[in-house]
Amino acid sequence: MQSLFQEADLENWHDFEVESRREIISLMRGIGEKNQLIRMLVHGESDVCVTSILDVQPDSNAVILDSSIDLQQNQRILGAGHISFETTLDKIRILFSAERAEATTFEGNAALKIALPPTLIRLQRREFYRMSTPVSNPVRVVIALPAELGGGSNTFPLADISCGGIAFLDNKLVLGDTIGNNYVDCRIDLPDTGTVTTTLQIRNSIDLTLLNNKSNRRLGCQFVDIPRGMLSQVQRYITKLERERNARIAGLS
Repeated sequence: MQSLFQEADLENWHDFEVESRREIISLMRGIGEKNQLIRMLVHGESDVCVTSILDVQPDSNAVILDSSIDLQQNQRILGAGHISFETTLDKIRILFSAERAEATTFEGNAALKIALPPTLIRLQRREFYRMSTPVSNPVRVVIALPAELGGGSNTFPLADISCGGIAFLDNKLVLGDTIGNNYVDCRIDLPDTGTVTTTLQIRNSIDLTLLNNKSNRRLGCQFVDIPRGMLSQVQRYITKLERERNARIAGLS
């Protein structure tokens, strides 16, 4: 499971480990009931399948997952010796793994079955809270491209934002996938909050194969030496998103 934590640079990830079977079952069911998307990484493969939990079956020690519509990708999943998973539940990152997946069916459709994880990681620290940004009116980041990438600037839609950085989508593969690259003077216009200008460092690059078989690239970035005032704007924007989310849940908007 260690490979999942490179982005977060956790030195003491055992501090976040959950071993209670009852709590793990509750978390798995919560993820399924809220239809949270899960990134499924097949070790040794460069592509990632987006899946979801269809059912949790404690009596048979199993978790049922949605399968990919890509038959070749399903074969790679079934042949994998280790699979890692990452998702969120109530703004908290959840990470777990499985030694293997088996083919099964659920309500008449093809599905995948893994063993109920004996442990999982729940990251509760504030800097790891990632808030998804609006899809209907996406927040965008403007990045100035270096000369070797053609110069000029490009605009990319954000996928999520946290106090530690952002993730955005590069579906035209403009930036490549070089880990560790720094991009200076990046501008993020946060609605009703202000403009944040900071250096972004690419920390991870994941090619996503969505369930509709479309591909996209998600780049996770860390803020580098972000000014305190800019970080305060990020915090205010995250608070704004939280309030809007809570209002929707309460049926007030």
